Amino acid sequence: MTRVAIIGAGFGGVAAAAELLRQGFRDIVLLEKADRLGGVWRDNTYPGCACDVPAPLYSFSFALNPDWSRRYPPREEIISYLNRCAEKSGVSGLIRFGVEVASASWDGRQWCITLTDGVTLEADVLVPAVGQLSRPSIPSLPGAETFRGPAMHTAQWDPDVPVDGRRIGVIGTGASVIQLVPEIAGRADRVTVFQRTAPWTLPKPDRRYGPVRRAAYRKVPLLMRLSRAATWGLTLIQGAAVAGNPVVNPLVRGYSWAQRRWQVRDPELRAKVTPVEPLGCKRVLFTNAWLPALTRPDVDLVTEKIEEITPDGVRTADGVEHPCDVLVYGTGFAATEFLAPIRITGRDGVRLEDEWRGGAHAYLGMTVPGFPNMFLIYGPNTNTGNTSVIYFHESQARYLAQAVRRVAAEGNPLEVRAERATVYDQEIQERLADSVWTGCQSWYRTASGRVVTNWPGKAVEYRRRTARLDPADFIERVEEAAPQRAEAG
Repeated sequence: MTRVAIIGAGFGGVAAAAELLRQGFRDIVLLEKADRLGGVWRDNTYPGCACDVPAPLYSFSFALNPDWSRRYPPREEIISYLNRCAEKSGVSGLIRFGVEVASASWDGRQWCITLTDGVTLEADVLVPAVGQLSRPSIPSLPGAETFRGPAMHTAQWDPDVPVDGRRIGVIGTGASVIQLVPEIAGRADRVTVFQRTAPWTLPKPDRRYGPVRRAAYRKVPLLMRLSRAATWGLTLIQGAAVAGNPVVNPLVRGYSWAQRRWQVRDPELRAKVTPVEPLGCKRVLFTNAWLPALTRPDVDLVTEKIEEITPDGVRTADGVEHPCDVLVYGTGFAATEFLAPIRITGRDGVRLEDEWRGGAHAYLGMTVPGFPNMFLIYGPNTNTGNTSVIYFHESQARYLAQAVRRVAAEGNPLEVRAERATVYDQEIQERLADSVWTGCQSWYRTASGRVVTNWPGKAVEYRRRTARLDPADFIERVEEAAPQRAEAG
């Protein structure tokens, strides 16, 4: 049997394992460092955490869910949904919890995987599925170590830290913060938000799904397909706006302007929340509660640069010290540092961190020259700025299943040709150079300015390009092949 090791049991890992099971492969293990599955949805427990992609689209195509409580469901429902999918597909029984991968190396025949406790295991195919949003990023601010109160990242929320009646300092204005602040405003004595740049926001078309709708979905599953298709259509409009469509872009910017005009009546505050960067160069945020929360008398929006963290709060460049009892970092993730801190070593001792020193890259976002039989899920340039990443996960899972089938049938490792990978990477980077994502510094880009996270085209283009594995893209190194085992599938 062809042995497959998947690192990570979030949506990407579950998608990969479920597809392999459907294709008849059974020798699969998912290595998950936590004590339960869920990935980013397991880790983010801050108040107000919810999906910002509509539920009809933020779900597997093979497991549409008639029981969502609302269009943008809270994290608890998403975790429950993923657990049900893993259980029904047979993936749950393949997961080894509490095991963290320290390194993986190719020995010419197979992958040798070492866990942090020193245990080793072997696999024919390695599938890193750790995602792009798995490692919180906390900025290095002068004096941070002197702060006397609790300090935490939104992805490391401590429920034992009291919020009620406390002065909360929140650093950042990204997707997590715009959900968190409206939830704690009114409970905390004061919330002070420290903003570097104002995000683009749009009204969130959220609504509850009542019992009649849910019953109809269960009785007529086609209705869920229609809802999914309609949601897909809306993402195409958003994608066109981000791509700079001369008709749609001004309309979406106008919609955002109207939201600010309606929800923020104070001209001074409205100026602070008005974006100066191009629409889409950072993630567009859907919210109905963020701007009203900022208008509350017990919420302050500070746009002065942070000078230092003091024992009792935050001092900004204007010399003002803002007293805080608790600090919350809503500062995103180390999204461009793919697979870190796992050490991956490929053929001839080449280290992946060296191969990616100029910025992560992979053919179709999945496979790298010099690293045979390694296929990433949610790898470089497979993030989407306007639709559901689960659509990309499923495309990658289907491509992976073709690769595993070929390895199983022929017994030879698959290694993408360097020239194919180079041409592909040049194409992607040339297209990205003309995209809106070069208009500002964001988690989409490395410090050098290379966009390593996002896909430059439409999601359907990625689905088409990954629909069929082309054997001509790969070198089959017969001399490195492991002894033939029983064929899987």
